Amino acid sequence: MPDPVDLEGLLDLATPWCLRVVVTLHVAEHLTAEGKSVNQLATAVGCDAAALQDVLSHLASKGVFAEPEPGVFALNDAAERLRDQAAYLDLEGLGGRLAAAWSTLPVYVRTGRPGYEGLFGRPFWEDLAAHPKLSADFDAMMGPAGHGVPDEIELSTGWDVVRTVVDVGGGTGAMLARLLELHPHLKATLVDLPATVARADLEGAEKVGQSFFEPLPAGADVYLLRHVLNDWPDAETVAILRRCAEAAGDTGRVVVAGGVVRTSVGRELTPEAVLLGGRSNTVAEFRQLARQAGLEVVAVNADASAVECVAISREASAPSAPGRDRAGRRG
Repeated sequence: MPDPVDLEGLLDLATPWCLRVVVTLHVAEHLTAEGKSVNQLATAVGCDAAALQDVLSHLASKGVFAEPEPGVFALNDAAERLRDQAAYLDLEGLGGRLAAAWSTLPVYVRTGRPGYEGLFGRPFWEDLAAHPKLSADFDAMMGPAGHGVPDEIELSTGWDVVRTVVDVGGGTGAMLARLLELHPHLKATLVDLPATVARADLEGAEKVGQSFFEPLPAGADVYLLRHVLNDWPDAETVAILRRCAEAAGDTGRVVVAGGVVRTSVGRELTPEAVLLGGRSNTVAEFRQLARQAGLEVVAVNADASAVECVAISREASAPSAPGRDRAGRRG
């Protein structure tokens, strides 16, 4: 018989908040493997020694920090890793926004919409734009290039037949830079908000600063949405897809990478839900959203990490490719 679920452990609020406090106070930066007394630490970080000891003793009991003797604390491997978590956990930066935003989860569950604006006065993206420190934290959180670690999206037809690609909501261009490195024949365009594309260090590509809710540069072979749609509720997802469909016309394709899953089993509740009202859709759910935007799903890879769409009018007039059903699965 399996062990019962540890509800007390799941309900623990002390540990996550203690972690955030020690990151906010930069405690790990003042420690060594040899250790320091709590009085020394309290002086270094400017806080109450007794309160700090309560926090560090709690974390040491959970395996974060070592307490070789009462009132003396030292670094261990877990505490060392906290040094790289400032963007996520620092309560005086974006980490504080992320932590507080979870208190709006009931709003999301009741309405399907984010409660972030009601808590902070602006929607998430506008809040970042209004606070350079939050924006910088966000870039640090998303990776060295600003918006994620680049990878390659495999197309059902391969990239060799593609001449032009538009990376919609591509951040500072990490993905596009990788594509151009692998496929230098591509003529590429990066689309994101003006302040974001201004930070892009991207050679060999056009940069267009605009919202993707506005008309997009038209006539490209591929419109790529990588880790974009999972940031938005269904209505906005349809609006973004519709803009891509308008720009792609009857000849281009819309490729979605991220935000679509094969099945709802095990689908996780993500920070995007409370920050933005976003969620991943199953293939069946996404197919319905795509049709509302004038698109038909024509290819889905094994784990749904890449989904290809074309205009409904184009798909209706074309036969299915041999050996592949209309959803892109091998027959």
